[in-house]
Amino acid sequence: MSAKAAVSVLGSGSWGTALAAVLARNDVPTTLWGRNAAGIEEMQTTRRNARYLPELELPATLRCTHDLDEAVRSAKVLLIVTPSHAFGELIDRIAANVAPDAGVAWATKGFDPASGRFLHEIVAERLPGVAAAIVTGPSFAREVALDLPTAVTVHSADAAFAQRMADLLHSTRFRAYTGSDMIGAELGGAMKNVLAVATGVADGMRLGLNARAGMITRGLNEMLRLGAAIGARAETLMGLAGLGDLVLTCTGDLSRNRRLGLALGRGVGLRQAVAEIGQVVESIETVDTVMRLAARHGVELPISQGVQRVLHEQITPTEALRQLLAREQKAEYPTGMFKQ
Repeated sequence: MSAKAAVSVLGSGSWGTALAAVLARNDVPTTLWGRNAAGIEEMQTTRRNARYLPELELPATLRCTHDLDEAVRSAKVLLIVTPSHAFGELIDRIAANVAPDAGVAWATKGFDPASGRFLHEIVAERLPGVAAAIVTGPSFAREVALDLPTAVTVHSADAAFAQRMADLLHSTRFRAYTGSDMIGAELGGAMKNVLAVATGVADGMRLGLNARAGMITRGLNEMLRLGAAIGARAETLMGLAGLGDLVLTCTGDLSRNRRLGLALGRGVGLRQAVAEIGQVVESIETVDTVMRLAARHGVELPISQGVQRVLHEQITPTEALRQLLAREQKAEYPTGMFKQ
């Protein structure tokens, strides 16, 4: 498969639209699929995604369609960019039309909510034998759409497909690295959303920059410890898929999860905060899966647990902070880097 292989991007939200633009700018034959027929037809005509990225003029070569079967059959590479709760359903819908020699990648972050499994496990089960990869890293859609410099990483158990996907995306403004740790890449992309809520809460309560830095660092510690327990590589979580995405999501106000935390920290109720954001906030479902995974492996995650209890409205942000600060004093790494 050459770098000019046809790609269909499945999902026409802000991130899917931005990635489709990246591919089209790279002279890759690209189709963008979306569920909303009227919205897609408007995008094809006006060359704008008025709902999600009105400032982006779509490349002239980018084709938009609401015919899912045609989009799948016509592509050698599929790039799925839907919320995690819609991922499994979409895989089921496309399975019959994925060509045997096609590859499937996704830029979706989170777990399958129905089973609590990683998305690469869903793909392996329902698309057996198909090359699969995850595209992840610190990347706000709006900045990518504006062609600001961005770096991501592509992880796959198939080194050739990881390189192929990276080649399709890579440019002087959008750097794409490669790796082979799908567990670590998916854990980092999911867990950073939970930790962004915690950092947002601290900032919403105006606890200061020291508190923010401490929250991010101890949050990274939680990510590393859980990663070590489930077989992720430390270098993955210290790279773009982990630390990079964590820092961006915890500090950048384009992050929906950070904005949720900011609102909660200022005393806004959960339902009102989500309504004001107006888009899917992944952390609300992700935090329960993270905590189930931690319980299964006997890993203590005090920050993530506090986020879970706040999002379930069991305690207030103020009480969650009090509980964190009341924890016993101890060595930073009592039994090594990745031990509790």
